[in-house]
Amino acid sequence: MDEHTRDPGVAPPLGNPTGWNRLPSSPEESTDGHREDLSDPSGEVPADAILLGGYWEHATLRRATEHGVRLFNAGAFHESHDCFEDEWYNYGSGTTESAFLHGMVQVAAGAYKRADFENDEGMRSLFETALQYLHGVPADFYGVDVEDVRDRLRRALDSPDAIDDWRITLDGARPTAYPADHAYAERLEHGP
Repeated sequence: MDEHTRDPGVAPPLGNPTGWNRLPSSPEESTDGHREDLSDPSGEVPADAILLGGYWEHATLRRATEHGVRLFNAGAFHESHDCFEDEWYNYGSGTTESAFLHGMVQVAAGAYKRADFENDEGMRSLFETALQYLHGVPADFYGVDVEDVRDRLRRALDSPDAIDDWRITLDGARPTAYPADHAYAERLEHGP
């Protein structure tokens, strides 16, 4: 766990996606009878994890993903892009986190090209790049149905209208933006 990506205020997911480290509910669930079996690489379980039943490996990634997906689903593609892009800077190249975030930046930018500029060729170019970045990312990464994203991008390459009214799945639902999501994006653009 990178300390700069910790945020104890990020809620647990519905389900058990890649990125969520679920703690055993009892010593019998762990391999040697200790809850620490699912601790971060430093060997410590974050204090808030006991109450939540686990912890996000990178909670700030989950927070950016929640905001980015909900904004995307509301058609606020530029703001969605900003959520993913800002968090992307926390990770070095070659990491799954970086590939996921970079791919989602491209997804939001491609949707923005189509929706705001009616530029299907620009959308296709961005989606081709997104598919390269999302290749190898787990199917349920930080709650996003990445396999569905990849499928939709492939279909949009042949038929751009495949993304019209598309909503990204997060934790099995297709949530839309709340005022807090817009405020988050506003803070990214203009600062606190």
